[in-house]
Amino acid sequence: MSHDPHHHHTHEQHSHVPNNKKVLLISFLLISIFMLIEFIGGFITHSLALISDAGHMLSDSVALGIALAAVLIGQKQRNAQKSFGYQRFEILAAALNGLTLIIIAVYIFIEAILRLQQPQEIHVQGMLLISGLGLLINIIVAVMMFKGSDTEHDLNMRGAFLHVISDLLGSVGAIIAALCIYFFAWTWADSLASVLVAILVLRSGVQIALKASHILMQGTPEQFNPHNIEQQLRQFEQVQDVHDLHIWSLSSKHYVLSCHVVVKDDMTMLDVQQLLHRIEHHILDLGIEHVTIQTETTGHHHPDIQQCTMESEHSHPHQPK
Repeated sequence: MSHDPHHHHTHEQHSHVPNNKKVLLISFLLISIFMLIEFIGGFITHSLALISDAGHMLSDSVALGIALAAVLIGQKQRNAQKSFGYQRFEILAAALNGLTLIIIAVYIFIEAILRLQQPQEIHVQGMLLISGLGLLINIIVAVMMFKGSDTEHDLNMRGAFLHVISDLLGSVGAIIAALCIYFFAWTWADSLASVLVAILVLRSGVQIALKASHILMQGTPEQFNPHNIEQQLRQFEQVQDVHDLHIWSLSSKHYVLSCHVVVKDDMTMLDVQQLLHRIEHHILDLGIEHVTIQTETTGHHHPDIQQCTMESEHSHPHQPK
């Protein structure tokens, strides 16, 4: 018997979506406009710190644009071809954001090495003015995203938020470098600030890429322990055994569970339905919203694990592979 209650907490799932959309749109416009200003300013002042920060702002702009697209596409209704809807696009967007950060970090490293070999005269006043404005813009966007959207649980929003935070740190680095050049004539501070920014950018990019790849590989979400959940299900009266339990993420906040539950041979259909109802509500209380349970009796024979898994897959044609 296969049972899928299709429980959905619609209000909880979409309560942050309107705010996410509004915050992303405003942030995208602010970052994109100032990115152009900072790039032109970095070119005029010969500041690598500004140019690299503008490059990072370009990645911010792309990241925010992709994140906005992810929110819009993720709201599309599921259909026969996309039985789980388009929510996983959020993870694809987050993965792309992470890779973009890594590429930007590598670019900054290379440019910093080249600049150390061939130093250029830097116009400090212009560099200081533009980096100060960049810091202000990034603070405004970061506060707006932190307070107005879900940056804690939504991996897509968190990826965009980390882009902005690392760019904020880049502006701080550019300001410090400008002050060092102005007061001490340390022209190498410009390249050093760029390298420090690159390290922060690389760290954020790797973290986001690893989390996104874990979800795309249908890895078990870190907050759930399959062994503990199996033990909990075995505590239900009339449950003889639990096996083939799988937990994976549909998106960064939506989770799916499927398993086989072995029940007593003498149970009626009504008894099984009542048992399933109790098990489903227990799993829903754990925060897993999409539950698929296949029941079988102790007489059900599994020659090996592989065949059991194949039977489970044929029983749930709607599950993603």
